[in-house]
Amino acid sequence: MMSALLAAALAPALAQELRIGVRAGPEAMDPHYLALGTQIAAIKNIYEALVFQDDKLQIQPGLATSWKVIDEHTWEFKLRPGVKFHDGSVLTAQDVKFSLERVPKAAGPDAGLVINTRNISKVDAVDDLTVRVITSMANPALPQDLARIMIVPASIGAAKVADFNSGKAAIGTGPFKLISFKPRADLLLERFDQYWRGAADWKKVHFLEISNDAARLAALSSKRVDLINYLPYGDVAKLKNNRDFSVVQGDSIYIYLLYPDVREKSELITDKAGKPLPVNPLRDKRVREALSLAIDRKTIAGTVLEGMATPSNQLIVDGFFGALSKPPLLPTNIDRAKKLLTEAGYPNGFSLPLHCTSDRLPGDAATCSALGQMFAKIGIDTKINAISRTVFIPARKRGEYVLSLAGWGSLTGEAGYTLAAIARTNDKSKGFGASNVTNYSNDAADAAISVAMRMTNDDKRRLLFESAMKMVQDDYAIIPVVQLSSVWAARANTLSFKPRVDDETLPFFIRLDKK
Repeated sequence: MMSALLAAALAPALAQELRIGVRAGPEAMDPHYLALGTQIAAIKNIYEALVFQDDKLQIQPGLATSWKVIDEHTWEFKLRPGVKFHDGSVLTAQDVKFSLERVPKAAGPDAGLVINTRNISKVDAVDDLTVRVITSMANPALPQDLARIMIVPASIGAAKVADFNSGKAAIGTGPFKLISFKPRADLLLERFDQYWRGAADWKKVHFLEISNDAARLAALSSKRVDLINYLPYGDVAKLKNNRDFSVVQGDSIYIYLLYPDVREKSELITDKAGKPLPVNPLRDKRVREALSLAIDRKTIAGTVLEGMATPSNQLIVDGFFGALSKPPLLPTNIDRAKKLLTEAGYPNGFSLPLHCTSDRLPGDAATCSALGQMFAKIGIDTKINAISRTVFIPARKRGEYVLSLAGWGSLTGEAGYTLAAIARTNDKSKGFGASNVTNYSNDAADAAISVAMRMTNDDKRRLLFESAMKMVQDDYAIIPVVQLSSVWAARANTLSFKPRVDDETLPFFIRLDKK
């Protein structure tokens, strides 16, 4: 009788629908199309990679149970036996080979995932459960690189984005199967009962994009959703003091970075009368340093972002492999900034637009507006353009902006990912600089990055990354602003989970609170 009662008590855990309100939903169901954090967070519920990153981004076994270095250019991965795709087929090395080779062919407008496979020259399916990845150069971080490369069955062939969005090709090994999808609106998933880790608590999971912060909180208050991500920073204290809600807060790897484009000339930058300047002032390091000196990071972190951010002094999180061990503080000094502008030939300043998103990360538009006011204090008139990420991301990729603000996180947990993506000279043939939107190029930094990325000695590799990081920051090539916090909210005493530093919301790891 007691067993029956216990079973009855636990049964709801396997019969629930979890409804999640997200600030930004996925653009597509093709796992190799885009590299945006919001995109990867959604598709991880359907697909999996060879390795899995835990809540602190530490590498754990995923579809591969083990991996080892065979020689300087070869890694071997042993696959987990008996793993099934949603269509019932069994995972083999051929599926892994197909998936890794598909990435550069399927990459979308941001081409972001190409950086993860840039030096893979060949993939061999040794047997059904053994894969060897041959690289063009030594790559000690290959397991980290492959953490975001999802595996699909080779049987999907030449499937296009539309085939994934319709569900026809959206076949993974993950804990949930795709039922329906509307880009940037609605994603409905169903539990995959044959999942190798065991069945999820949730029979169905419904992601709803609610980009407006107030509307997302209202959806939680009205019980339209059970959980929301990116709780507006201004509402954190209020909800913490409300017994009807639970707030989950954690550190985030995301940092707001300011990207000055150093192209030779831009008609978007003008004098105060609106006449285009003959030379882009952002090419001058003194001007870029002046921008940094104009930024009051403490005010942005403490006031604009409600104390839910911290001033950032480097491009990645302190403590990550290859980060500067003691980065110098980035001060605010208006007088010094004005002096630098005068020395650079702009005593009266100039005018330019600043672009950012309005619907991606917390406080993006507010931070953008605050920066504009700060730049005005040193004579730089700034027109703020806070727009939807669906417009911002492709336009920035096309080089349409001269100054932009965007969140960036080193998703591999080390410096190489960031340096190779946003600071290295753009080289499409090698997959470097895939997210370099500033046209920045530094031969010495490039050389240090290149050597570090094939260096197998960790101590030497770390020093090379630190050297490159210092060069990039000394150039003010990309300007750190603040590091964000991650905040979720749920109805009180309903759910429990660990916050992830990459801000991902993964329903398989969300449990019903049994209190």
